[in-house]
Amino acid sequence: MAPKDQRTKSAYIFGAICPERGIGAALVLPRCDTQAMQWHLDEIASQVAPGAHAVLMMDQAGWHITDKLAVPANITILPLPPRSPELNPVENIWQFVRDNWLSNRVFESYDQIIALCCHAWNKLIDQPWKIMSIGLRQWAHKF
Repeated sequence: MAPKDQRTKSAYIFGAICPERGIGAALVLPRCDTQAMQWHLDEIASQVAPGAHAVLMMDQAGWHITDKLAVPANITILPLPPRSPELNPVENIWQFVRDNWLSNRVFESYDQIIALCCHAWNKLIDQPWKIMSIGLRQWAHKF
């Protein structure tokens, strides 16, 4: 049996990838809410190539689709159908990150959780070929 942490503090990696360019943008935050999503959209917008436009596929979590978000001009949100994580390439990224860097661990502190989440994301970003291979969907990629 694997040890498990009984504490209740959480950290969330808000991340997005561009499988065509092999890049990503992320923030590690203490909660999932509208403000966190706004910060994430702003971070993504800052990483979109000049003159380009990003289409951001997302599930329909409340903080993803609220009218309270100010979606940056260089981003269009494409809401995915309910209960369809297989359509979102970033879901495979999350599985890879968990399997390789975050699962089956006992964290010493909340600061360590934050540090390891940042470390895992940075390791992923250092492997653009991994983002491309895991994230590409032929139906969503130009031919």
